Amino acid sequence: MKNLVRTFIVLVAASTMLSFIPSETTAPAWDVDASHSAISFEINHIFTPVPGRFDDFTGNVNFDPENLEGSAVNFVIQVASINTQNEKRDGHLQSADFFDAESYPTIEFKSRKFMKDGDNYAILGDLTMRDVTKEVTLPFELLGVQDHPFKEGSVVAGLRASTTLNRNDWGVGTGSWAATAVVDDEVKVDITLEVSKKK
Repeated sequence: MKNLVRTFIVLVAASTMLSFIPSETTAPAWDVDASHSAISFEINHIFTPVPGRFDDFTGNVNFDPENLEGSAVNFVIQVASINTQNEKRDGHLQSADFFDAESYPTIEFKSRKFMKDGDNYAILGDLTMRDVTKEVTLPFELLGVQDHPFKEGSVVAGLRASTTLNRNDWGVGTGSWAATAVVDDEVKVDITLEVSKKK
């Protein structure tokens, strides 16, 4: 009986402590305007930078500069939507030589923590490609906030994040002779988002 009472007390204490832990998404939710947003990249082919983008992605953005602890983002990118303006190259990038879209159809990013970085911000999170998850830090800036000109009672904001990733960390292209011979290891990633929310 004493053990039962002790267990009950421990459970009550734990639940009380949890009630003081802030929600991960207490910051306001922003809707992503995909038609004015882009997830793009650039990688050198021998010496020349070659651009590309992913045309199909979805995301949830909860952000407040005054509530970084309650801010969070989650994004899912469809690998098959890769677009480098070259159908043959896009097909090769979707193959097992690179992203292996058939086995691993999505790229996912989930934030762990928002941080202030000088005048801008940074997101610590988990990036998953080819079933490999690595922790990354994504610096970003708030480009501006204003009343939305086309949505009464709403505000619109611009966000931009840029970073450089090593594709080998996720096994992208490591099994391809063509990749190791002519494709750089470093990939520049640029993310621009137009988001809006109710006032």
